[in-house]
Amino acid sequence: MNADSQPAQIANFQTSDGVEIEAEYRLSSDLRAIAVLSHPHPLYGGEMRNNVVQALFDSLPSDGIGTLRYNFRGVGNSAGSHGNGELEVLDSQAAFAFASQLAETVPVFSVGYSFGADVSLASDDSQLAGWIGIASPLALVEPKEMKAGLDERPTLLLVPENDQFRSIAEARGICEPWLATSLEELAGADHFFLGFTQEVTKRTSSFINELIEQK
Repeated sequence: MNADSQPAQIANFQTSDGVEIEAEYRLSSDLRAIAVLSHPHPLYGGEMRNNVVQALFDSLPSDGIGTLRYNFRGVGNSAGSHGNGELEVLDSQAAFAFASQLAETVPVFSVGYSFGADVSLASDDSQLAGWIGIASPLALVEPKEMKAGLDERPTLLLVPENDQFRSIAEARGICEPWLATSLEELAGADHFFLGFTQEVTKRTSSFINELIEQK
């Protein structure tokens, strides 16, 4: 679509329990959706400028998909402290709500990577049109309680062929009862996607734009 990407804007929003969260967003001239990007595990160096999140943040706006990335509580300039995934659900939900305020007329999609995938798959908002989980461990939050699995809105799980933490066969078994979930394997990639971020952004963009065109 090659829409013109706008410069990144710095922002802050507040969670339902009063924690101030650091964020950045990037829109486009032909905005069709907004993707909320959730980053990997904070205790292992995860933050909103991770290589996968950075690639998504920079590239999706050129396809008409705005991006909002944020640091979980206790990371970077976000207030609070690490909450073992449970409190981070509040961060994701606040991010979804903030994204819907940035452009009230377009759908919001959750796009989480690793720890951020588990947390965001467990989070919900009435404005969400769907979920994308990238290399989701499906372990940090109980999969049976993940909102994405209990909902008829579409979910896509992108599973690296050589993921060190969750194989595609295991992911299929765990998500078999989920209502509207598809799995795609990324050949050659491992959990960290070095050299494979372009394929991640391509599949993410395709999934979102296909859903938009169906509406």
